Amino acid sequence: METLQRNLDFVRDLIWGPWLLIPLLLGTGIFLTFRLRGIQFRLFTKAMSLGFGRRSRATGEKGDISSFAAMSTALAATVGTGNIVGVAAAMSIGGPGALFWMWITALFGMASKYAECFLGVRFRTRDTAGQLTGGPQVYLARGIPNKFGRFLSVMFAVCCVVATFGIGNMTQGNAIASNLEHTFNVSPVITAVVLAVGTGLALLGGIQSIAKVTTYMVPLMIVLYIGSGLYIIGVNFQGIPEALRLIFTGAFTPMGAAGGFVGSTVLMAIQMGAARSLFSNESGMGTASIAASVAQTSHPVRQGLVSMTQTFVDTLVVISITGFVILTTGVWNGADTATMTSVAFSTGLPGSWGGIVVTICLVLLGYSTVLGWAYYGERNVERLAGARAAIVYRVIFSLAAGLGALAPLTLVWSFSDIMNGLMAIPNLIGLIILSGLVVRETNLYLKNDPKFNATTDQIDAFMGTHPGALDAQIHHTVDLSSANPALSETGTLPVVPPAESPRAGAATGAAPGDDAAASSAERD
Repeated sequence: METLQRNLDFVRDLIWGPWLLIPLLLGTGIFLTFRLRGIQFRLFTKAMSLGFGRRSRATGEKGDISSFAAMSTALAATVGTGNIVGVAAAMSIGGPGALFWMWITALFGMASKYAECFLGVRFRTRDTAGQLTGGPQVYLARGIPNKFGRFLSVMFAVCCVVATFGIGNMTQGNAIASNLEHTFNVSPVITAVVLAVGTGLALLGGIQSIAKVTTYMVPLMIVLYIGSGLYIIGVNFQGIPEALRLIFTGAFTPMGAAGGFVGSTVLMAIQMGAARSLFSNESGMGTASIAASVAQTSHPVRQGLVSMTQTFVDTLVVISITGFVILTTGVWNGADTATMTSVAFSTGLPGSWGGIVVTICLVLLGYSTVLGWAYYGERNVERLAGARAAIVYRVIFSLAAGLGALAPLTLVWSFSDIMNGLMAIPNLIGLIILSGLVVRETNLYLKNDPKFNATTDQIDAFMGTHPGALDAQIHHTVDLSSANPALSETGTLPVVPPAESPRAGAATGAAPGDDAAASSAERD
């Protein structure tokens, strides 16, 4: 068993090390930032308005859940124990400077999140049960209509399904059980039963049920955690200048050992900051696009902008709060990594409230992560084996969540880290290949609707025959017998003549000579 653990740790460190996944993830974010002309900066205020303003809960657009609910579901899977424990681990190994590199990685990662969620909506389709579905398992096959695209799609789906049982399930159950037992003396057996039953009930209703839970739970847990964190930072405001000095100094200069801190190099700060940031906000991983693909939206650009705010909330807000709480309370160089954040909150809040707040947040974070990843896994099981297999997956996933509360999961965690990393590779390759399509159609939309005031009918009108029109996504497959595959009508849906509908161009394919036609080919 120890040999297996060492081998898994070796492979995990290789994949998440400084020579493979981290430069690929960060490099893709930088590449997309330049290609999209810094979309995360120039349209940030508009993205926040679309994500959290009045229009975020608007209904009537095509999709299964509101744009806000889709973002909450993705945040549920993204904002997890990594935001509490992961930050402490990064700062313990890489020093306070790791927090700076978390910020930098997240800023570039917002472009990756935009692109993958744009593609999630752009290539979404109907599954065998008639439900909307999308994500890398869909847009890799439909956007790259050849054997290589299908290979990337299957690789992502397999790795995602396996990873859900670790990072998105059993490890979360274990964290929930451990903290409830430590703080409230709740038996892990009781936690296991409640968690398994609660997960199963939430999954019975599909994405609508999951979205209802996360729509209320995510704002609650974030407000509770951020509110408590800001209180601690406010009480210890005199430590903010020193915290900032440690962050910016440690980002560019080696730091020596102090107390329990073993010292770090600049490379270690960069590596730990980038790894923990990307692991937490999942920008470039592709998973958030699975929830985004079923959002009610009038165009992929709008949902892409909404979705990229997840990275901002996860890293620039929640992780920053954790980092400053740890630094301003002075526990960053003396506490154990696993308990560092809990010690910081216990130190900063009066009485025993610190441990209680952290435990409640961990329970909410962990359970919401379980629900978010359950949906990700279900969509990929459906991609691999059909809708009936997805029902079986729900049952097994619910039981595994309860089992995770009862057993140590070192091997599961290491194996899931590996699958999580492998899952990102095909998605990142796809983002690079499809970046031209993302840029072209983003520019087309922004040219016609720069203030985001256009109605659905107006958007349909100016999209015309362009394959980015929503009707061109859901009801078409690709004719692979053609030398230059383009959209072609199949199935039982009637073909509407051009004279009868302004959307007919989108329903019959790309206009002749449109260089995006091949890239917009789709596969059922």
